[in-house]
Amino acid sequence: MSGPNGMLYGGDEIGALVFDPGHHSLRVGYAQEDTPKADIPAVIGVGPATHIPDAEEKVPDGNVTQTATKKDELRYYIDVTELHVPRPGMEVQTYMKDGQIDNWDLFEKMLDYCYSKVIRSPSEHHPALFTEAVWTTRPAREKLAELLFEKYQAPAFFLVKNAVLAAFANGKSTALVVDAGASQTSAVPVIDGYALVSAAVRSQIGGDHLVTQAKNMLNNMHIQMVPIYSIQSKEVIRERERARYTLKTLPAGLTQSWQQYMLKRQYEDFVHCVAQVSEVAYDDRTAASVPGLHYEFPGGYHQDFGPERFKLTECLFEQSLGAPHLVCAAAGACDADARAALWGAVVACGGGACAAGWLERLAKELAGRAPSAHRLKTHAPPAPNERRFAAWIGGSILASIGSFQQMWISSQEYDEGGKGQLERKCP
Repeated sequence: MSGPNGMLYGGDEIGALVFDPGHHSLRVGYAQEDTPKADIPAVIGVGPATHIPDAEEKVPDGNVTQTATKKDELRYYIDVTELHVPRPGMEVQTYMKDGQIDNWDLFEKMLDYCYSKVIRSPSEHHPALFTEAVWTTRPAREKLAELLFEKYQAPAFFLVKNAVLAAFANGKSTALVVDAGASQTSAVPVIDGYALVSAAVRSQIGGDHLVTQAKNMLNNMHIQMVPIYSIQSKEVIRERERARYTLKTLPAGLTQSWQQYMLKRQYEDFVHCVAQVSEVAYDDRTAASVPGLHYEFPGGYHQDFGPERFKLTECLFEQSLGAPHLVCAAAGACDADARAALWGAVVACGGGACAAGWLERLAKELAGRAPSAHRLKTHAPPAPNERRFAAWIGGSILASIGSFQQMWISSQEYDEGGKGQLERKCP
């Protein structure tokens, strides 16, 4: 299939782009590549413009979307190099809500940044494939298509359910996909490349819930998380000794939302380094027999964490909200004929699935719940990044397949058929 100027969408010269927006970050990059070109936090700093460039003045090429022209206009700060700088009056906002894009003005700023600073190429040169959650509403899908075709002049566009792509990345067209994300965990049956929306189930327990648990745990242990941006220097101390550090002089007027965001990043780091899932339900004696893990906090305080790190992750396997229960509920909602194939291909993906021991625990719990008539098999790539980026990798593979090239919604088709093309070509 060729574009309006005779370009082939699937050729080596014309790179299709794959966008995978999530609650934690947005992954973007070229199809045919193994990993995304950028993994950008799904929040944007919005603050007063501290310096307004004159008409003749050159704007520095930083990670900032320069939109400030008047005194009351705002500037948008995107990606870690800009977000992590303490700025007075900068509020941190997200454009995601309940698994789908909610704030379109902010999301446009993110897309502007992706095209100008990550891809560094005009949007009208690249077909764009977007991933979407199974429960994305029709107005949100139509709004995205409208934005890509009308503002960004994309030559072609396509929308695919992220569960379908995660199955695809694992070499499956039929699978039961367990996605452990930041804001929620979901189980979605995929049959012959189509996600069964009616059988999809989700719970609000995800990575963010784990971060909240870690915060409560450290508060109960009277361990203070000093923000890394506020520390000038720290002294070397013995284990469990009180931290000794010097604080920086910070600008006045730092917003609550920015400080909370920066602290959350540190709790995420703690969870990432320390948390581990035990193979069976938490037991004090078993957990105590495993060697502890050492962790140093930004202020210099450090200690070993033993049974606590197993106790922390138990919330991910709660009886009615944990991943094993969701898998059983999703499989049970499908036709009896399809269940054997689904139990034989349980695919795990998402940032939560990267936690040490998570997959083994899921497999063990499912083994006790799966119907004896069906053979259970769980799949997940061995590399953590491949689990985290599973939907993006599936999109990268799909957009580079020759037979997929006739599936794109071209800009002419959109002009002729409007938003109706979306329901017809991207079920």
